[in-house]
Amino acid sequence: MSSFVRRGCLDLQYGFVSSTMPGAERIRRAILEARRPALLPFFSAGHPSAGEFHSILEQLADAGDVVEIGVPFSDPMADGVTIQRASEAALANGVSLDWILRELKAHGDPGAPLVLMSYYNPLLAYGLENLAERCGECHVGGLIVPDLPWEECDSVRELFEDHGVGLVQMVTPATPAERMRTLCRGSGGFVYAVTVTGVTGGERRVSDEMTAYLQTVGECSTLPVCAGFGVRSAEQVRTLASVADGVIVGSAVVDCLERGEDPGDFLRSLRA
Repeated sequence: MSSFVRRGCLDLQYGFVSSTMPGAERIRRAILEARRPALLPFFSAGHPSAGEFHSILEQLADAGDVVEIGVPFSDPMADGVTIQRASEAALANGVSLDWILRELKAHGDPGAPLVLMSYYNPLLAYGLENLAERCGECHVGGLIVPDLPWEECDSVRELFEDHGVGLVQMVTPATPAERMRTLCRGSGGFVYAVTVTGVTGGERRVSDEMTAYLQTVGECSTLPVCAGFGVRSAEQVRTLASVADGVIVGSAVVDCLERGEDPGDFLRSLRA
């Protein structure tokens, strides 16, 4: 049984996905309405160059269902070599969180819900209240903060929820059952299911253990479950379709951009 069916039919509170609904709800519905599974491409803002930001965003929004935008940071401890390199290039290109927000506001709604992925220090330096207020005008509906533990996130989660922005929680195969249920209950928009422990990047085989793990996450969550780390092929996407509502594609998109290829074409190839 697909995870879409597991979660039942979509509610009718907001009708079709619309830019007027709360950001976290827009993300949830965009993932569920995709039914494919959904594709959630990631790119590092300002990589390969700051001037390409809008065109890359448009390509990913057109081919994907939700777009994750990476905020560059000098010490991205959860990222592999590919995304570390992209983050370093973005910093060298003068890209910051403030730059990203200004560009998003100027650009307007790209047509797909947006999620910012950032380590905690840039958010603190910017100002959490200021960021929460600006997310709406910048079409950002979700936030992923890999180094913010659940035990320390209550005030941050509540602040952003008050502005319609979901704080997405991450679970891993090593997450104990009770903690997994807690994280799934407290997540916003979707649950990010890391498929392997360690850093991002590198192609992974969809093993029986991974399938069982994703089924367990799905049983714990009333929100869509999106599988991340190591997704690079249409075969992987097809295999994950029965156990995940969405698939996060990060390092492979960054590699595609570094080769000068069209990331939209790459994403469409994953649906083949």
